Amino acid sequence: MSAAIVPTAKSGKTGKVVTAREAARLIHTGDTVAIGGFFGIGLAMEVVHELAASYESHDAEAASFGKPRDLTLVWCVSPGDGQQRGAQRLAHPGLVKRLIGGHWTAVPALYQLVAGNQVEGYNIPLGPLSQLYRDIAAGKPGHLSRVGLGTFADPRFGGGKLNERTTEDLIELMVVGDKEYLFYKSFPIDVALIRGTTADADGNITMEREALTVDTLSLAMAAHNSGGLVIAQVERIADVGTLNPRQVKVPGALVDCIVVATTPELHMQTIATPYNPAFACEVRVPLTSLEAMPMDDRKIIARRAAMELRPNSVVNLGVGIPEGVAAVAAEEKCADLMTLTAEPGVIGGIPAGGVNFGAATNAQAVIDMPYQFDFYDGGGLDAAFLGLAQADREGNLNVSKFGPRLAGAGGFINISQNAKKIYFLGTFTAGDLEVAIVDGKLLIERDGKAKKFVNEVEHRTFSGPFAARNGKEVLYITERCVFQLTKDGLELIEVAPGIDIKHDILDKMDFEPIVRQPREMDPRIFRVEPMGLREELLRLPFDDRFNYDEEHNILFLNLSELAVKTSDIIERYRERIRSIVEPLGHKVYAVVNYDGFELDRDVEGEYLDAVKEIGDRYFHGVTRFATSAFMRAKLGDSLAKRGVAPHIYESEDEAKGVVRETVART
Repeated sequence: MSAAIVPTAKSGKTGKVVTAREAARLIHTGDTVAIGGFFGIGLAMEVVHELAASYESHDAEAASFGKPRDLTLVWCVSPGDGQQRGAQRLAHPGLVKRLIGGHWTAVPALYQLVAGNQVEGYNIPLGPLSQLYRDIAAGKPGHLSRVGLGTFADPRFGGGKLNERTTEDLIELMVVGDKEYLFYKSFPIDVALIRGTTADADGNITMEREALTVDTLSLAMAAHNSGGLVIAQVERIADVGTLNPRQVKVPGALVDCIVVATTPELHMQTIATPYNPAFACEVRVPLTSLEAMPMDDRKIIARRAAMELRPNSVVNLGVGIPEGVAAVAAEEKCADLMTLTAEPGVIGGIPAGGVNFGAATNAQAVIDMPYQFDFYDGGGLDAAFLGLAQADREGNLNVSKFGPRLAGAGGFINISQNAKKIYFLGTFTAGDLEVAIVDGKLLIERDGKAKKFVNEVEHRTFSGPFAARNGKEVLYITERCVFQLTKDGLELIEVAPGIDIKHDILDKMDFEPIVRQPREMDPRIFRVEPMGLREELLRLPFDDRFNYDEEHNILFLNLSELAVKTSDIIERYRERIRSIVEPLGHKVYAVVNYDGFELDRDVEGEYLDAVKEIGDRYFHGVTRFATSAFMRAKLGDSLAKRGVAPHIYESEDEAKGVVRETVART
């Protein structure tokens, strides 16, 4: 049943429908006001602006209501535009007393009050803060989580406090069983500012034109069950009884006031987009309509990161350079092979970037943000690609605070602590970096002014030692090199072609990383044409190509459809065999499948040398097979030139039979 929309001019002021000014005047001195949304998505901007106006006004009518003062403002993600809209308008030291935010980038004016020690300030990780709304609604004393251990949220590293004026402990360290946890304390919410698309006069709210459902329902419940007010901004009013109950996201029993936005500019879908039907899941768009990234440092990083994507995996993409991974996946036509997600609740499709971050095109589902973090915290993410702003010798990362500028943790801590694999993406240096690609090699035309790899990070958003102790796989990917986290710190494992390790890497760091034998980054990254990721991803996972039969002492190597085009693949091949055979303490027999095998001419010699070395060191004997006569002839000739037995069988059964006969005789 479709809603019957009543024009705003005829809706009157009966029931719960009020103006933004009337709603703002219900907010009193000392109230705790929670602002829902994710950046501009779901932000009740007209009500927020009227709240600022009620404090700034000098007219007699406003004076009769009394100016609100000493408010505590709570939000999950930056309810502003970084300039003049949203909660930026609330940056008055008399109006606000305490600020509690998960992410701060788009509300710098509010942070300046904290930096100037004029108001109290806390940065609480986004996941625990959004989940805390549900615990407040349920009447629980707080939210218990391991998220934040070892970071600035940990009371041993500040407990989320942002200045000297801030003294109350909102986070406690607890031990449950034999494990440490952080306890995020509940507090009552006096006013919740939420947003939807359509409301009826009873206050039932649907969200059909919203890009996200974010924290809307949880926040409304938290305020209502705290005995507070719920003020909802919407686009339009429908007749009572005409909204589909299955589409109602917030029931009218929770809502006290409905404010109908007076202009589209105060009810935009995102902070930059008035309305995109794809963001509302109204239409699906062809991925070819998405603009390709220019070939620059950001794309180089995104391309290297995209090589870590795996079929059938669930992935999170952070804001900034990690957004480029989605663009590369679309360009390589492999985005459909995995499920991309973003923390405010989108699952599947292509997460949007830039000022539209949080929305998505062609999403499979849009769920509430607290439930997305439940999924993340429980280990639902196979991989996460996050920003790299500052790293130190222990592998600690800072993306949250830099001198007078506070970005806030957002969902970074939840995601980085709980995803199975973590990839931090960022340029190697910061400020005016210019690079070029010449003949497949990276040229640093002008290096950044600031070092990003420092002795000790200023603010610990990610704990390297905590991750290393838990055996987390972590890579730090830049345009010129890749580091890996080890128990002893960062190890340099890859270097871009054309880069001098000492001049371009080591001399630009405040500490000496571990340097053993770094390999060259995949040359496909530095070419204009697509890298062929879809074809590569559809092939058998690399580690699954190696299977050891202990009973018969035979190692089966399935090189079917494997394309050997780089030294990296050869090194992985050598290392995988070593890791299987050396622990056995004896040599094995091998059967190798070469069906559809591709060997690039540039690395042919290197591969054949590796084959001979591996055979001499680890194998009693090897049989090879390929159904292609051409492959048998070509590979046989090449092996013979290296002094390796050249015979290649026509079938798997034939090759296995020969080996088993050999084993039986020994």
